[in-house]
Parts: sequence; C-alpha cells; structure tokens
Amino acid sequence: MQARNRRKKFLQILSVLLVVLLVSGYLSLTYGEFSMTVSEVLKTLLFLDQSHEHSIVIFSFRLPRIIIGMFVGLGLGIAGAIIQALTRNELADPGILGINAGAGLAIVIYMFLASKFAEGSDLVSTFTMPLFGLIGGMAASLFIYAFSWNNGRLDSNRLLLVGIATGSGLGAITLYISLKMNPQDFEAATMWMTGSIWNANWQKIISIIPWFVIILPFILIRASHLDLFYLGEDTAKNVGLSTEWEKSIWLLTSIGLISACVSVSGSIGFIGLLAPHIARRLIGLHHKMVIVISGLIGMVLVTLSDFIAKSIFAPVELPVGVVISIIGIPYFIYLLRRKSTK
Repeated sequence: MQARNRRKKFLQILSVLLVVLLVSGYLSLTYGEFSMTVSEVLKTLLFLDQSHEHSIVIFSFRLPRIIIGMFVGLGLGIAGAIIQALTRNELADPGILGINAGAGLAIVIYMFLASKFAEGSDLVSTFTMPLFGLIGGMAASLFIYAFSWNNGRLDSNRLLLVGIATGSGLGAITLYISLKMNPQDFEAATMWMTGSIWNANWQKIISIIPWFVIILPFILIRASHLDLFYLGEDTAKNVGLSTEWEKSIWLLTSIGLISACVSVSGSIGFIGLLAPHIARRLIGLHHKMVIVISGLIGMVLVTLSDFIAKSIFAPVELPVGVVISIIGIPYFIYLLRRKSTK
C-alpha cells in the first residue's frame, strides 16, 4: 500500500514538473525581441510555415538554447543527487565542491591552447572540450577526496571546506589564464565562466548526447545503491557492496555528466544543490525516484532562469548562471544555518 502511494505521488509530481517544463519551454520559444504566436511556433516546428525569419529564430537560436538548458539542468541535477548521497551532506554540490571549477579550468586551458596553437575545426573542439572537462573534474575530485579523509573516513564537513577552498583556487587560476587570451577569446571565456547558454547550437547538443546516452541508463539501473550510501557506508558494506569501488564508479559517472554540462554552458552553480534537496523533500529518500525528480527540477530551474535572464533586463541579457546564483545563494545560507542548528 505504501509503495503504491509512493508511486502515485511520484507520478503526480512528475506530471506537474513536466507541465511546468513545457510552459517554460513555450515562454522561451515565443517571447523575446522577436515575439511569435503559438500558431507561428507550431507551424514552424512542423515545417508548415515557410517564413525564413521564423525558421532562423526557432531552429538557429531559441530551440538549441532550450534543449541545451534542459540537458544542463538534467545533468547537474542528477550529479548533485549522486554527490549528496555519497557524502551524506545536503550542502554538497558540484559547484561548491570545486568539481565545476576543475572541469572549467581544464576547458579554459584547452580554449587558450587551441586559440594559440591549434587550427582544428569547431566540430573537433566541441567534441574535445568535454574530454578535457572530464580530466579536470577528475583531477579536482581526487585532490578534494584525498584531503577530506579524517580517521580513515570521508569527513563530509571537511569535504565541503576543502571543496570550497579548491574551487576558489582553481577559479583564480582560470581567471589568470583567461587574462592571457586575446580580447575576443577573453570575452567569450568570461561569458562562459559566469555560466551562459546564449551561444547554444546543434553541434553542442550532438556533442553531449553520447555522454547522457551512456551514463544515464547506468545511473537509473543502479540508483538503489545510493539509498544504502545515504544510510551510511556501514549499511552498504553489510549488504556486500564494495564501497570504495562503488564510490569511484559513482563519482566518475557524476563527473562525466558535470564535464559534459560545463563544456557547453560554463560553470553554472547551485543546480546540484537545489534540485536534489527539493526532490528529497517532495518524494523522500528513494533514489530511483529522487534521480528522476532531481533531473526534472534541474531542467525547470535552468529553463526558467534562462527565460528570466534574457527577458527581465532586455535588451541586456544576464548569464543564466547569475540568475541561478541569485536564487541559490540565499537557499545555501538557509541550509547552512539549518545544518548548524541541528
């Protein structure tokens, strides 16, 4: 009976989030400097509208941006849920822990080297950047992981402090390298570092799809293992899990998602903090459901934030990362205060 009620609640929440996601996508498609009616959008999407202007606005600018935003929200939301389950710390987030910063630094180094020495095509660069992000994210994670042990156990509070310090240091190095770029590349790198999807295109979408196709099925199949980690490592060991091996695999999958997202959107923080926390409050601690709800909440947050970023101060456009930070920082302070009073 309880399982049936849980599934019913899950389907209700899933339906509401899908409706909100569709509404936010509709707003992003129709509203802007070049406004379009619902009829014009539908006809363009179904190739019934012969207007060249409508096709360019939808297929070259707005639709790729919406799709990239959804992928980024999905990836960061799921990665945040994984990291919070492994660390048993609701304050853990890929951005706060410095994983975003590590991936970002590696990608900025690639951008710097490519602008100086390489003449590769944009397509090659688009597919190579996530790989550099993976290497940078893994290096940052290993460093943070190594310094977060206390008396033979992973200390979640130390993990948070080491992650924040590492992220700040890597961010400073990233800024220093970007200052060595030529003005045009520096402008692009600065916009990218603040978290932006304004230059989304179909190449970037194609470049990250394989990462999601490979990683997401693995996560969904083995999501129940995260329930055990959230209850504690001893619980996981008692049912026969090789905890260190499992943690390594889960960290690798989350870093893979983060790297793919950072490569197309830059460093967008707080999605991995907000989405899993809201998901657990809505659906409980069953990670097969938490993963799905967290991913959907991430998609909604990025899509709506991007709509706000490009509309509220029009014709000036804010990076989506700034809008999410405006929401995320107060929520982080609230969680920090709540944790300190426990």
